[in-house]
Amino acid sequence: MKRSPLHPWKVLRERTVYRAAPWIRVSLQDVRLPNGRRVPDYHRVEMPEYAVIVACARDGRILFERQYKHGLGAVALFLPGGLVVRGERPLVAARRELLEETGYRAAHWKSLGSFICNSNYGCGRAHFFLATGARCVASPRSGDLEEMEILLLSRAQALVALRQGKIRAVSAALGLCLVLRAGIGG
Repeated sequence: MKRSPLHPWKVLRERTVYRAAPWIRVSLQDVRLPNGRRVPDYHRVEMPEYAVIVACARDGRILFERQYKHGLGAVALFLPGGLVVRGERPLVAARRELLEETGYRAAHWKSLGSFICNSNYGCGRAHFFLATGARCVASPRSGDLEEMEILLLSRAQALVALRQGKIRAVSAALGLCLVLRAGIGG
C-alpha cells in the first residue's frame, strides 16, 4: 500500500474571540487545506499545559483525590495534578502540585509521556508522571477552589473504581491505565 504524504493546514488569518488568561483562549482561524479548500471559521481552543501524577506510596497504593469538580458537576476520584506555569518545566510543576494538593513528596519520578487533550481543537497538553516512594510530609495547602479527601487505593481498588465510573476524568483514567498497563510503579 502506497502512502501519500500528509501536509499541515495553512493558517491564513486568526482572531481571538475569547480570552481569560491564563486559563483559556478561543480563536477563529481562516485555514486553507492541502487540497485548496478554505475553512473560514475553524475553532481553536488553547489551554495551559498541566501535570498529572500517579503517586504510589511505599506500600504500592495509589494516591487519589476525592472531590467535587464543577465542570463535571459531581464528586469523583482524580489523580493529583495542576497547571504548568509558563516557563516552568513539567516535572517541577508535578512535584509542586503533588506537595501543594496532597502534602506528599515522592522519592522517584518517571515521565509517562505527554498528550494533547483534544487533537481537533488543542485544549492543552497533559504531562503524566509516575511518582514512587510517596510519603506524607505536610498538610495539603493548595489554596485553590479544592475541597478534597486524600485516599490511598490498591491497584485492585483503583481498577474497581474505574470500572464503577468513580474515576470520570480522562486524565485520571489515562494516568492509571499507563501505569497499570506497563506494570510499573509501587
